[in-house]
Amino acid sequence: MDVPAGRRPDRRARALKFAGLALAGALVLGVGAAGWAYWQLGDNITGVDIDSALGDDRPARGTTSDQGASASASASPLPTGSLNILVLGSDSRSGGENQALGGGDSGGARSDTAMVVHLDAGRTAATVVSIPRDTLVDRPACPLPDGGSTRPASRAMFNSAYEVGGPVCAVKTAELLTDVRMDHYVEIDFTGFARLVDALGGVTVTTDEDIDDDRSRLNLEAGTHHLDGTEALALARTRYGIGDSSDLGRIGLQHTLVKALLDRTGKQSLLTDPVKLYEVADAVTSSLTTDTGLDSLTELTRFAQSLRDLSSSAVTTLTMPVLPAPWDANRVVADQPEAEELWASLR
Repeated sequence: MDVPAGRRPDRRARALKFAGLALAGALVLGVGAAGWAYWQLGDNITGVDIDSALGDDRPARGTTSDQGASASASASPLPTGSLNILVLGSDSRSGGENQALGGGDSGGARSDTAMVVHLDAGRTAATVVSIPRDTLVDRPACPLPDGGSTRPASRAMFNSAYEVGGPVCAVKTAELLTDVRMDHYVEIDFTGFARLVDALGGVTVTTDEDIDDDRSRLNLEAGTHHLDGTEALALARTRYGIGDSSDLGRIGLQHTLVKALLDRTGKQSLLTDPVKLYEVADAVTSSLTTDTGLDSLTELTRFAQSLRDLSSSAVTTLTMPVLPAPWDANRVVADQPEAEELWASLR
């Protein structure tokens, strides 16, 4: 039977119209999903206005640090100046996930890990200096959100600053100890660290001795191991199953993990795998607290892009020189003048 004139073109027109509507709908949904994902990632980040809280009574900024570089202009050059960043790992007690990973009760949080990360000008090399949590320091009076302040204390453990005054007091105490201006602040808790490692597909590390630590729930024979997020977190927290059970032995394991994470990140094809990119970005931001200079997805992305040429082989890991406190063998103090010489090299 012959097709009436004009029938076939009408069908084709209707089909093309339907396809066009479907494509438009898909684009709308895609843009909406991308917008939701962007909002979700940005909403994950908690920002703390440390600069306003501390004012001008702080060490001077480094002479080559980027000051006030715009993060809003996507076409503007990426920042390349040197930076000093206080990075804290928090043993937060909040939330069921953190408690399940060893965060303990809901009584508060402490800075379980503290590192000053110095990025050289050009950001192709970095130095990571750990501050032992058991270091005794002069803890200054720190401003509180309600307008009050914490009490100063002598011979206080370094990690107590975060416990009594949060990120602001952690930064102020670190600056008093080092006389180094902390250009940025980054904090991640147990859950965020474990999720990041899992999103990257785990990390591979090599241990020089057997580890048997019931407190961190980690048992490993000496050798090379591929760890998931929970195991990597346990490694970062281990201290009683190695060496003399001090914080110094744990810091060595944390330095191994820092380089393993850099290696693993460098091997991921994040720019060509949107699903993997979202998983990693969600893990990074899910339990992240930063200063207000890094508390948006745009700022954080530009910062990450500025580190694209930084490899683990160009990262030097150190521990602040310390010695046993004369009045307490279970605590340490900065070993001078070596500690001051180290901090001076990062200013």
